[in-house]
Amino acid sequence: MDRSISNVGYWSGLAAFTATVAYGVVQILQIAGVFRFPVDELLIYGTSLCIVVPFILEMLALHHLTPPGKQFWTHAALIFTIIYAVFVTANYVVQLATVIPAKLSGTSEAIRVLEQTPHSLFWDYDAVGYVAMGLACLLAVPAVERVGFERWVRRSLIANALVTPLISVVYFYPTFSTGLLFLGFPWAITAPLFMLMVALMLRRRESAAHG
Repeated sequence: MDRSISNVGYWSGLAAFTATVAYGVVQILQIAGVFRFPVDELLIYGTSLCIVVPFILEMLALHHLTPPGKQFWTHAALIFTIIYAVFVTANYVVQLATVIPAKLSGTSEAIRVLEQTPHSLFWDYDAVGYVAMGLACLLAVPAVERVGFERWVRRSLIANALVTPLISVVYFYPTFSTGLLFLGFPWAITAPLFMLMVALMLRRRESAAHG
């Protein structure tokens, strides 16, 4: 087993876990009124963007450190991870580099179509991204063993996959409300949990391979 791939996967998983926890904290503080524009949006989109690259690298490491007979599943999971990355990166970069500066300069009316608001273009981009993340988790499940520590990793992946329908309701329910947003709150627990568990699994696999 390649120790360098394991290390990249492990540390990337920890970074993704940290960024996801940070996003959850910022989201709660925004709802509580602690953060206001532009700080709230800068932190929400910034922490969300920080999840992307580490998560890709974690899933890539998982693919390479999975036995060949199960790599179909990790390959499929990696494809959906890339779908997640493409859609959410497009959204967050536009919000951070175009929409927020336009709001601050008073010229946002010209780019209103780019703003992420309920049921807008980039709202749907965000939705597709996180649905794809949930599917990536679901597809990774068969690549993880049913015994020992990996049994708990499987459960964390399944838990996040099961939250995906709730995320879909939050995004696609006809009328958005703050109360509806709380329906997706379990994701703030299951997402960082599976990222951490996969990272720990990669480290344990590497340790087992080297005795």
